[in-house]
Amino acid sequence: MTAAQADLQAEFLEMPEGLRIDRPEVADGAALWRIAKDSGKLDLNSSYSYLLWCRDFAGTSAVARSGPDGRPVGFVTAYLRPDRPRTLLVWQVAVDADQRGRGLAARLLDGLTARVADEHGVTAIETTITPGNTASERLFMSYARRHGAAVEREILFETGQFPDGPHDPEVLYRIGPLSV
Repeated sequence: MTAAQADLQAEFLEMPEGLRIDRPEVADGAALWRIAKDSGKLDLNSSYSYLLWCRDFAGTSAVARSGPDGRPVGFVTAYLRPDRPRTLLVWQVAVDADQRGRGLAARLLDGLTARVADEHGVTAIETTITPGNTASERLFMSYARRHGAAVEREILFETGQFPDGPHDPEVLYRIGPLSV
């Protein structure tokens, strides 16, 4: 990692005042579901899945907490790919509307990948983005720049593969190798 990349990463690991990054707990599941629902962009999973995610994938996910009560205001859910255990697949990233524009999503993503790289030796991340989701495209392209990583894209799931009606294709972004 170059000195400029290290400075930029340190800036993104610093949280806005009054916020902190933590591992999610089962009690956060309902808040994560609400944040995802309120985003208006994410495919909303069942409330049950967010509870399970906070239980089973807390080690590879992150939540941003606000104030003394630790209320969740943003999250990143992710998991290690079973067939590529050094690859972190980022499932969802969402931030409360009143917290947007502060760089919180980038800070969450940087903090999470730094932790998971340290604990599990992660060298790459993957995510899927639907065409036209410019906020996610910007988030992950800027992440790649901060970490000096290449980006490869390909269609992972075509529109016709979704059994529940029309769905935009999901484009897989592979980012790596990382300089975490």
